[in-house]
Amino acid sequence: MTQEELEQARLNPEFLGFLDKKEKDALESQNIKELYEVLDTLLVLDLDDARINKVYETILIVAFNGIGAKLDSHTKLSLDGDDFLYIRAFYEHAIEKWSSNNFQGAKELLFVLSQIVDDELLHEAINVKLLACHDGKDLDNFYETTVFHQQTARDEKYGYFILDFKFDTQNYLSSKTKELEAIYTELKHLLTV
Repeated sequence: MTQEELEQARLNPEFLGFLDKKEKDALESQNIKELYEVLDTLLVLDLDDARINKVYETILIVAFNGIGAKLDSHTKLSLDGDDFLYIRAFYEHAIEKWSSNNFQGAKELLFVLSQIVDDELLHEAINVKLLACHDGKDLDNFYETTVFHQQTARDEKYGYFILDFKFDTQNYLSSKTKELEAIYTELKHLLTV
C-alpha cells in the first residue's frame, strides 16, 4: 500500500466500520486467525495503541491456551493452521521479552517452543536464540553479531522467524550440546502439568 492509500483507509468511514466490526467479532470468537488479521491491519494503519494492545493481549491468551492444550495432550505444533499462529504469538512474545532484556522470560518461552515445535529448521533456530538468552546476549548485539542478514528464500511461513546465522547452525548446536542439555534440565519443570 502506498502512503496515500494508507491515509485513505485511515479516513474511510466504511472501511473503519468494517474493521471495528471485524475486531469486535474476532475478540468475541477468539479466532486467532481473525485476531491476527485485525492486528496486522491496525499496525499497518498505525491506529490506536490501546486497540492494538487489546487485540495482541487476546492473541497471547488464545495462543497460551492453545499451547497449553498441546502440552496437555503431549502433541507437537506444526507450521500449519492455528498451530502456526500459536507458534508465531509465542515466538513474538519471547522476542519482545528479549528486546526488553528479560532474558529469563525469553529463555523460558523459547525453551517451551523448542520442545513443542515439530519443524527441524525452526527448532534449531530457536535453540540458537535460547543459548544467546541464556548467555545474556542482548537482542541488538545478537542481531548484529550472529544473524545473517541475507535471509535464505524459503516458504512464506518462515518469514516471521530469524533462521539464518553467520555460522552453520547444526555445527554450532553440536558444539553447544552440553550447554543446551543444562538449559533443558534447568527448565524442564515448565513442561510438567
